Amino acid sequence: PTEDNQHEHPQTEVPASEARAVLGELRVSSVTPNSVQLQWSVSESLFDSFMLQYRDAQGQPQALPVDGRSRSVTVPGLSPSHRYRFHLYGLQGGKRIDHVSTDVATDAAVPEELPLPSEESQPEDHKPEQPQTEHPQTGADLGQVELGELRISSVTPNSVQLQWSVPKGSFDSFTLQYRDAQGQPQALAVDGGSRSVTVPGLAPSRRYRFHLYGLQGRKRTGRVSIDVVTADPEDLPSSSMDSTTDTSTTEDHQIAHPQAKGPPSEAPSAQAMLGELKVSSVTPNSVQLQWSVPEGRFESFMLQYRDAQGQPQALPIDGGSHSVTVP
Repeated sequence: PTEDNQHEHPQTEVPASEARAVLGELRVSSVTPNSVQLQWSVSESLFDSFMLQYRDAQGQPQALPVDGRSRSVTVPGLSPSHRYRFHLYGLQGGKRIDHVSTDVATDAAVPEELPLPSEESQPEDHKPEQPQTEHPQTGADLGQVELGELRISSVTPNSVQLQWSVPKGSFDSFTLQYRDAQGQPQALAVDGGSRSVTVPGLAPSRRYRFHLYGLQGRKRTGRVSIDVVTADPEDLPSSSMDSTTDTSTTEDHQIAHPQAKGPPSEAPSAQAMLGELKVSSVTPNSVQLQWSVPEGRFESFMLQYRDAQGQPQALPIDGGSHSVTVP
């Protein structure tokens, strides 16, 4: 059942059993109608990884693996004005060592600042020649804090990666708002220390307008906007995307030694080299992968795969990241 948009102090449960690594309080960083950002601390030793579990609005169990070095996670795809209970598990050697929980109620829909659907998600023939970035407020309006330009890092048929700067001051958090292909408003919470975000679940060859708000407390103190057109699926490689051989017609539940491909030796970026692609953790609904860069550095990465319906998917990743969760 849904409930009124009331913010309660999160209730954190810590098991009585002692463990070498101890999870601190699970806290709410920011909340939107469609997402929640959580953060936590770790005392004593370290965990290999974390697992966040919850039930969606339909009551179906969901699980999201998190890297052991992370201390925060954003959970997208939630329903407005709905109460969720999140359970965070700390893992060592595949075993659950500690557990904390918190209750969160998502905000009510709909962000009133969003323009009409006719101004938002449109077919590709409406796309502008160049991305248009808006700066509705000046530094004088914002006092000591200011949002810089909102730029496109990378685009795939199903996702967009955006980045921005904060030339002056700092924000407690950000909220990215847009309308999906059906014209429904969506909002994604972003940590105040972040300067980029990846928006998944978009429709191919479609125009979206994204609005990034800077928040101090829960008050919006700045906004920048940009138009983006998602890529055409035909631009992606087809059969070459699948790591298959003549004998791999079915997919048994086995993890073979991943084969990592480095750039050709004749390529200009021959000094940058990709290491092995490894599986960090697996749940029924997601996979976490990690890799190394033994030599040089890459500006960004692109993870491609086919979903359960055989449709090509692509996820852009920042060049400073060496792990990704595929939800």
